[in-house]
Amino acid sequence: MDFSLTTEQKFFREQVSRSLQRIVAPLADSIDKSDVFPRDMFNELGSLGYYGIRYPTEIGGMGADCIMFTILAEELARASIGFAAIVTMQCLMGTDFIYRFGTEAQKERLLIPAIKGGKIGTIAFTEPDCGSDLGGIRTRAVKNDTGYVLTGRKLWITDGDVADFVTVAATTDPGKRLGGIGFFLVEKGTPGFSVGQKIEKISARGAATMELIFDECQVSADSLMGEEGKGTKYLNDILSEIRIMIAGLGLGLAKSAFVSGLRYAREREAFGKPIGTFQLIEEKIAEMEVRIRAAEFLTYHAAWLKDQGSLTGKEAAVAKFYSTETACFVVDEVSRIHGAYGLAEEYPAQRYFRDGRFLLFGGGTSEILKTIIAKDTMKKCDFEIN
Repeated sequence: MDFSLTTEQKFFREQVSRSLQRIVAPLADSIDKSDVFPRDMFNELGSLGYYGIRYPTEIGGMGADCIMFTILAEELARASIGFAAIVTMQCLMGTDFIYRFGTEAQKERLLIPAIKGGKIGTIAFTEPDCGSDLGGIRTRAVKNDTGYVLTGRKLWITDGDVADFVTVAATTDPGKRLGGIGFFLVEKGTPGFSVGQKIEKISARGAATMELIFDECQVSADSLMGEEGKGTKYLNDILSEIRIMIAGLGLGLAKSAFVSGLRYAREREAFGKPIGTFQLIEEKIAEMEVRIRAAEFLTYHAAWLKDQGSLTGKEAAVAKFYSTETACFVVDEVSRIHGAYGLAEEYPAQRYFRDGRFLLFGGGTSEILKTIIAKDTMKKCDFEIN
């Protein structure tokens, strides 16, 4: 079994790493402290073509595979989780529906500029009383002679304050729950669509999370992305890719935090020698190293399966669960290695510690993922002997 990257994938990693370490990493701390959308940085990355990484070259994309997208996610997280959240939203959730179901006019007006960084897209399905329970969505889409009228509120919408267009999950038939969900394209400036409160958060700062309000918001018939009632299926089509992407983010954060902790353990001295030579610190270093290696294998194996067309929901859930939990374990251990300095703003340990929590929720909480893994295993366990 050959698990090594191809020459093209290795070159891509080197190229991406150089770009992000030059453009993003030096400003990661300022992004975190200001909590302001880094417009210039966003535009510069757009000029490099990364927002179209998943899309075909015919529309200006890169036509890359899932492994390369995962590499991009990992390297972004090594530079800045806040900026990584912005970029990955643009690459996947914020633009995928318009790519799959948008009209040619919509693609020309929104998608193609978004690939170049000229437009910003996002997705909205979380509500005040609905997170993992997609069937509990209360935002209504009522059909009329000219299209649909949307009414409802969305919360925790990444880049909701700067987005030029948003893909909105709404129900056309609440009684059908998951069978009544549809996705609708709403552009900035549409009457009845407004941005509400900003949710102040401690992690992934720079990527604002907003409340979006739809107050009898009239949209055209072609704003429906796909067919009525098939929104759950459409979301599930990309859900595994979302989970692999977040696993990549967890892996990148874990590696970045680990390197900073290792550097501190080499430099900080106590009782006349580096603290990294003490047995209990060595134990932390060893366990972090092992967990990161395991997370790396699970993440890229899932991405490889996606490229082979044989990915299962369970494999994606395993990757996302283990990688994000590993990230939280690593940032906690790195904070402990720093001691009191793990709380000091002059060290990045405190930022890594805060950013780790962000990864636990998008794409399914660890509790939801464990439920998925367990139910699948109850049906068929790969370890059983026939």
